[in-house]
Amino acid sequence: SMTTVIVILAAVIALIIGFGVSGKHSISVTALMSPGNIGQRSILGCSFEPDIQMDSIAIQWAKEGVAGLVHEFKGGKDDLQEQDLSFQGRTAVFADQVIGGNASLELRDVQLSDACTYQCSVTTARGSGAAVLQYRTGAFSMPVVQVEHSSHGATLQCEALRWFHRPALRWTACGDTGEHLPLAATTSYELNPENITVKLVSLLHNITANATYTCVIENSIAKAVVNMRVTDFSFTNVSNLQLVNLNAESVSSSFPACHWLLLLPLYLLSI
Repeated sequence: SMTTVIVILAAVIALIIGFGVSGKHSISVTALMSPGNIGQRSILGCSFEPDIQMDSIAIQWAKEGVAGLVHEFKGGKDDLQEQDLSFQGRTAVFADQVIGGNASLELRDVQLSDACTYQCSVTTARGSGAAVLQYRTGAFSMPVVQVEHSSHGATLQCEALRWFHRPALRWTACGDTGEHLPLAATTSYELNPENITVKLVSLLHNITANATYTCVIENSIAKAVVNMRVTDFSFTNVSNLQLVNLNAESVSSSFPACHWLLLLPLYLLSI
């Protein structure tokens, strides 16, 4: 009957809408990453709805403007036949974690030119999805604050070995009763032999006891803070480095895009 035909057509249309032309659902893929430190190892984070059928999982990493792939993993192993030359020997996925939904990429020997828009694409037996994100590169290092004594009194030296882009450095000083103390500092920047990064050295003169001195180094991708507590008898040093990245987006997902604030604190406490 006509009613039966209409019901069947409606069911077919519902299936097409629900599964798509490819016959698969859209799956959620989310990317999350911190900036890359030049010359170091970096993780481009990507996760997806896990699937127990390992052989059905395919992961592709692509970089905007690059003809070849950054990395490809399928059938339970790497497939690097289409990998671009600029990434050869520098990439890996966490193969033992793929089954749990981890599509993250390890990028070794980060280069300044690696900064770009990347796409993480994942296909499973359930469907496919992708996440696009903006990757930034630079250099950052934990500063070290030391005390130097001379006939003119005590001086604090804040030194950081590798930063790019050139960061700003500032000191603050606070007495035990909360008052801000006057500062007299000299800061120098020296280009490192690699001709990209700079070394910073800042000297804070005429420090006094019973106060906390803070050296802050910051550029667009990282902020390092060192607090030096000075008493009559000792110096206490606490350091904190934070990498900040606000860009993470799921562009082919059955769920709303997720925007993340990534803070990776690395703490160093010494007395």
